[in-house]
Amino acid sequence: MTEETTDTTTRAAGTSGAGDAAVEPSRPWWHWRELTRGRLRPAVAAALAGALLGGTMTAWQAEAGPFAARERACWGALGEDDVADLFNGRRDIDASEIPVATARFTTTGPTGVCRLASPRGHRVTARVHQLDERFGGASDQWADEYLSARMTPFGDGLLGMVSDTRAWLAVPEGCVGRPSEYEGPLVIDMETGLTDYDREVDTGERDRLARALVGLVNGYMADQGCDRAISEPVGRLSAPARFEQERRDAICGVKGLRLPVGRKPDALRSPLVTRGAGAPVRTCDRYVSLDHPRLRLMTIEDPRLSVLYDGQALHRAGARGIKGTPDDAGVRGFLGDDLGLVQASCQSGDVTFLIRAQDATQAGAIRALLPRYVAAEADRIGCGPLRVELPGGERG
Repeated sequence: MTEETTDTTTRAAGTSGAGDAAVEPSRPWWHWRELTRGRLRPAVAAALAGALLGGTMTAWQAEAGPFAARERACWGALGEDDVADLFNGRRDIDASEIPVATARFTTTGPTGVCRLASPRGHRVTARVHQLDERFGGASDQWADEYLSARMTPFGDGLLGMVSDTRAWLAVPEGCVGRPSEYEGPLVIDMETGLTDYDREVDTGERDRLARALVGLVNGYMADQGCDRAISEPVGRLSAPARFEQERRDAICGVKGLRLPVGRKPDALRSPLVTRGAGAPVRTCDRYVSLDHPRLRLMTIEDPRLSVLYDGQALHRAGARGIKGTPDDAGVRGFLGDDLGLVQASCQSGDVTFLIRAQDATQAGAIRALLPRYVAAEADRIGCGPLRVELPGGERG
């Protein structure tokens, strides 16, 4: 991505496109366990309610004029040096944006888009949007990309993850308020194009994305009147996931988890598993092509992300519903040919366990792995003992 620095020819133009249950005193104000005690949340965040009542659309720092002249991009949050850092020093960057705004009669929260592009084809796209069930479907692109095993958690109580091509971070609820119990968090995410899953994460590129994303979130919070900011994230980021040899009796690093009889791990295509303390998800991706894993095993520990799968857990059960033992475990879920999903009520809120495949050819693997996967992961995160019974009588 290295390019020679040239004279500034930048211009801007508008576009019309779219843990632990105990709370420690030392945790920062935005720590997710501080913000998610209990399952119920206020129906509407106070800060967003003001925006909804303010008019049909409430814009956030949309400025016109040459980017070089005003030296700010992406809703005024990034300075010229910040943008140059994203492009390895280049300053001839085109910037265009849709202002962050909230429609008066919508419940989807603020939205906005910012695009940065160099003349040689490198581009970065940032979006503001509120997560909901549309972003967590069985074949949804956002979950595939932004919850992948290549992502490193921000840590320090922040809800977000970053790699060398993707980054997302939830705006702390201590600033903008909590969404309703049926809505996911308000996030800002960034992407730089397709991801090469055959190579390891470039930590230099990852750090640049992390810095820029924190700048965007801090800019948004400042505009909302919040007097606190998220600190520099790079020094606390964990090492990214690496390809590791998989054991026959520990698929995806889960002790006791085995593939169906007759199948064995592929020594040439080792899976990636999320690394880093404080991750909101633990994802194991096997055989990824064009950002879509052929088989994914994922545990969503943060209840704010479990919301993304509430609809499927409640409505796709039917005759293929999954039962939990003991009966009071608050278990709901289903088994399909390309997705097996279980939600359970734990001390910190709802947790989601899922195994999903690119197509129905992995139906046997999903059925064989899901009960033991749920039992092992529930024990790991302190939500066990938890056993599930699949349609047909198999138990974990």
